[in-house]
Amino acid sequence: MTKFVEWSTELSMGIEEIDAQHQILVELLNQIHEAIQQRRGIEVARNIIDRLEEYTRVHFAVEESLMRILHYPEYEKHREDHDSLIDQLSGFRDKLEEGKGSLNFELAHFLKLWLTKHIMEVDKRYVAYFLSQGIRPELSKSSWKQRFWRPFGRI
Repeated sequence: MTKFVEWSTELSMGIEEIDAQHQILVELLNQIHEAIQQRRGIEVARNIIDRLEEYTRVHFAVEESLMRILHYPEYEKHREDHDSLIDQLSGFRDKLEEGKGSLNFELAHFLKLWLTKHIMEVDKRYVAYFLSQGIRPELSKSSWKQRFWRPFGRI
């Protein structure tokens, strides 16, 4: 089966840790799309959205910490973009909880567009700055993904 979002070099930041985290977000997005296609129940939808929201918070915290440490000049705007997505995910999760929302293709396409556009346009802007400040492309081979996060249990 074709994936909804395929990882590609176009999405790669060239910083190993950030790419690993983006790949997890892509996998969660693919799981949402698969759940929609298979008409999985509301409980499955809630679980995937909860995991997506939780991991998105983890990823954004890592990016924002690096931005603050390195004094990234566009930090505030970038954080606002992150906060906006978290608010939208929380709102969607609340609607699911209240029985007023459903997992649908419109949500999947919104998330796909947001993620790919954010990575390719907004995140790519900080790469050169991070590298100029001494961040190595192989940043943390022992990865947050491996130490603290295990989202790959499929539903």
